[in-house]
Amino acid sequence: MNRRVLITGGAGFIGSHLADELLDQGYEVRVLDNLAPQVHGPGCQKPSYLSPEIELLRGDVRNREMVRQALRGIDAVFHFAAMVGVGQSMYEVAEYTSVNNEGTANLLQALIEKPVERLVVASSMSLYGEGLYRTADGTLVSGNERSLAQLKSRDWELRDAHGEILTPLPTPETKPPALASVYALSKFDQEQLCLMLGRAYQISTVALRFFNVYGTRQALSNPYTGVLAIFASRFLNGNAPLIFEDGLQQRDFVSVYDVARAARLALESPDAAGRVFNIGSGQHYTIKELAGRMSEVLGQQDLVAEISGKYRVGDIRHCFADIHLARTILGYEPRVSLADGLLELVTWLEGQVAEDRVDQARAELSTRGLTV
Repeated sequence: MNRRVLITGGAGFIGSHLADELLDQGYEVRVLDNLAPQVHGPGCQKPSYLSPEIELLRGDVRNREMVRQALRGIDAVFHFAAMVGVGQSMYEVAEYTSVNNEGTANLLQALIEKPVERLVVASSMSLYGEGLYRTADGTLVSGNERSLAQLKSRDWELRDAHGEILTPLPTPETKPPALASVYALSKFDQEQLCLMLGRAYQISTVALRFFNVYGTRQALSNPYTGVLAIFASRFLNGNAPLIFEDGLQQRDFVSVYDVARAARLALESPDAAGRVFNIGSGQHYTIKELAGRMSEVLGQQDLVAEISGKYRVGDIRHCFADIHLARTILGYEPRVSLADGLLELVTWLEGQVAEDRVDQARAELSTRGLTV
């Protein structure tokens, strides 16, 4: 008999790709998703990309009876349901806390009553805050939050006590959290709740800290989604990308196909239980470079990125992944290069329509004093 898996938030970007990965490997897949308008648009219809082989239950992870129903006959759970976005979390505090924290608690309450073989929870690189750095004398240090005075002077890089610029390094799982946004706090809460109660109730649990995931099926009209989707929305509407600070902040961009495979490996790897893993590409790029590469692939080199020179509360300077642990324990190896991933993304974009809400989102942040 095939194993039956539940994916909360499984109709969304990453969850739907994971569903495809699991179906290809012979699993039976059930999805619980509220089809939120911010992600799926008005009408809340079942996405056309969702396989007919998937059993879709439309419901909210905060609804206890719905969660109990979704868990019937299930062997393993991927908990991917969450509100996503650093900026929006800083003013939609109650909603982010309700969906991410309360929703996770509700799922765990149900799992205490009906345990499963394995629980895999989607965490986030955002909980690191700043990544790992090295001083001029070679000492490894955790990046500290930049002061408001420094940001107002447009001095973007992290510095040591002597004013020397710190060198960013790949960030390992051992780097202590530095929670810079409500979103980061909620993801850390999701991760730690699952690991804590997993240990207490003998539910084999794995947490995956996703870095900047990109690919097809991203919600292009959601101005709080991943940066590549936001850029895509701008380009599709003939607008130049908008970039905070000076555009030289560095991130790790990982294909959703690699992320989906990593999630399946987390389900199947016996030694993964109780552990936390970074899931990224192991490469890093500046945001400015990313915008340039995307404009080139789209043939829109005339749309040069607009560098705002402003800081957004909750943002960090540099953070990219050390994926040694995932390679060693999960057998995870990224397969999709950024060049290939961008080509596929651009091909998919040709058939998409996106409402550019970036200016609206920027105004929301500005009126609340969340940009400097």
